[in-house]
Amino acid sequence: MFKQVTVITLMMLLSACSITQNIEPAEISKGSELCIIENPDVREGFLKEYQSVLSSKAISYRVVSENSVPDSCEWTSTYVARWTWDLSLYMSYAEIKVFYKGSLDGEAKYDSTRGGANMSKFIDAEPKIRELVNQLMQIKSASLFFRKFG
Repeated sequence: MFKQVTVITLMMLLSACSITQNIEPAEISKGSELCIIENPDVREGFLKEYQSVLSSKAISYRVVSENSVPDSCEWTSTYVARWTWDLSLYMSYAEIKVFYKGSLDGEAKYDSTRGGANMSKFIDAEPKIRELVNQLMQIKSASLFFRKFG
């Protein structure tokens, strides 16, 4: 009986120390421009890394203020990130959403807030941001290409 209680307790503790990551890719049309709505509450390095990955994927973008999103922005993106202190400072939560004409098209979320004793929560933010953006941003090619070559 003691062994069973111990095993169940350990399993509950380990499941409470989980880190989750979910990505629903966005399919941005080739040649489209993404308007990133700047979040001044997030560390500047997050936006810089986001922009760097978009540039490497040849996705055109511009950063706009939340108060003045131009009507010409069909594709928009929001982001949120939090850093937490536990032995050292680390990114504990990140969320990037991509919208097309106001409707959610894709989302990437990393959450280690329930990481507890899980040491995997101590990550470098830049590689994680890169991973999230790379998996989130999918380029939709013209259907003509697929009809001819696909």
